[in-house]
Amino acid sequence: MTDEKLPETYRPAPESMLCFDLYATHHAVGQVYQPLLAELGLTYPQYLVLVTLWTGDGLTVGELGQRLGLESSTLTPLIKRLENNGVLLRARDKSDERKVRIHLTEAGKQMEGRARHIPGCIAEAFGLPLADLHRLHETLTRMRASLKASMEQS
Repeated sequence: MTDEKLPETYRPAPESMLCFDLYATHHAVGQVYQPLLAELGLTYPQYLVLVTLWTGDGLTVGELGQRLGLESSTLTPLIKRLENNGVLLRARDKSDERKVRIHLTEAGKQMEGRARHIPGCIAEAFGLPLADLHRLHETLTRMRASLKASMEQS
């Protein structure tokens, strides 16, 4: 954390604001993802659910929400749609009926192979060396943690 502060009289133009950079970059990234995911019949949030399950199948809805930073009310419709599309299944946890576990179906597991090219396409579209992408990821992770901590202090 820094002690430096912007003066109260500072009035930035949108294109000089970091938040605008993040917003516009988010929009541009979505435009790059869209045709790649359309081939799979997925939206970006659905893709995130699948990527998370590809790294560890059988998570609870709560665990999945925590990893993705999504509330249950946002996650449940995504999961239901993916279940209706035959990509995953929901099942009550055998040791704790209050929890719902999410499991990939065979079709969901096979979709991982059809999606393997996506991270490389996105990395290439960023137009930065891999080392820069790793540093940027670390910086954004720290920023996100700081923003969350700031909200919790309020």
